[in-house]
Amino acid sequence: MMSGFSRSWAVGLLAASALLTTTACGSGTAETGSGSGKTEVVAAFYPLQWLSEQVGGSDAQVSVLTAPGVEPHDLELGIPQVTQIKNAALTVYVKGIQPAVDDAVDPETSFDAATAVSTIPAGEHSEEDGHSEEEHEHEVAYDPHIWLDPARLATVATKLGERLATADPAHAQGYKDRAAKTAAALNALDQEFAKGLATCTTKTLVTAHEAFGYLADRYHLKQVGITLDPETEPSPTRLSEVGKLAKAEGVTTIFTESLVSPKVAEVLADEVGAKTAVLDPLESKPSGDYVSAMRDNLKTLQTALGCTS
Repeated sequence: MMSGFSRSWAVGLLAASALLTTTACGSGTAETGSGSGKTEVVAAFYPLQWLSEQVGGSDAQVSVLTAPGVEPHDLELGIPQVTQIKNAALTVYVKGIQPAVDDAVDPETSFDAATAVSTIPAGEHSEEDGHSEEEHEHEVAYDPHIWLDPARLATVATKLGERLATADPAHAQGYKDRAAKTAAALNALDQEFAKGLATCTTKTLVTAHEAFGYLADRYHLKQVGITLDPETEPSPTRLSEVGKLAKAEGVTTIFTESLVSPKVAEVLADEVGAKTAVLDPLESKPSGDYVSAMRDNLKTLQTALGCTS
C-alpha cells in the first residue's frame, strides 16, 4: 500500500506524463477529441458509465476507468487512464469511492455526482476498521453510494445534462432532452420501488457491507452492514452484534454481493438460521443494465423481506 506522499508523487508523475500526451492529442472537445467527432466523457465506474451513455447519446464518446468484474474501490490508475482523464471534456465520478480518481481529476473538467444531491452520513462502527492512514485521508463524511437511489440518480442525470451542454454547446439541447428522458425513467423506477416495498414483513436489511444506505433511506428500510466497506473483515464483536439484531428482528435473509466473498455472510446466516441472497450494489457492470439490475434487486428484496404489492 502506498503512503499518502508516495501516492501524491506517483499521481503527479502520471499527470505530468499525461499532460505531455494531452498537448499532442488535443483537449477532448467535440472538435478535437479522439477523431470520432464526439465529446469525450470518462466515467469512473459502471453506474456513471450507464448514466453518461444515456445522457450523452450519439453526441458523446463514453469510456470507463473500471473494467467489468473489478471492485471499483481497488482501482489504480496507469498513465493511459490518467491520459484519458486529462483528454476528456468531462470526467464523471463520485468522490470517496476511488481515491486514485479523486487525486487525478481536474475540478474544471470533472463532475462529482455527489454534489448534485443531498447526501446521508457514512455508516459508523465502534470497532477498529483496519484502514490505513492513507485510506482515512480519502474518506468522506457522507455515504458515496448515491446511485442506489433511483430518485437521486434522476437528479444527477439532470445535472449531468447541464454539464455536458456547457462542455459541448453545439449539442446542448440534445443533452438536456436525453437527461430529461433519463430522469423520467429513473423516477418511474423509483415509483416501482416505492410501491413494491410499501408493505413488508420486515424492514431490516442485513448486507455484506454498508452500500445500501440510500436505498434504505428512500424506501424506509433499516440497513445493517456486517462491515463498513468490502475491504474490511468484521471483528467477532461486530458479527455477534449483527447476529443478535438479526434474530431479534426476524431477519430471514443475509445479503451478499457478486464481487465480495460470501463466506462471512454465510457464517452469519448459519448462525441465525437465515439464508443468503445476492443484492447487487451495481459497482460493476451486471448482465443487463442499470435498470434491469435494479429491478432484479427489487424482486430479491420483496422475496427476502416478505413484501406484498
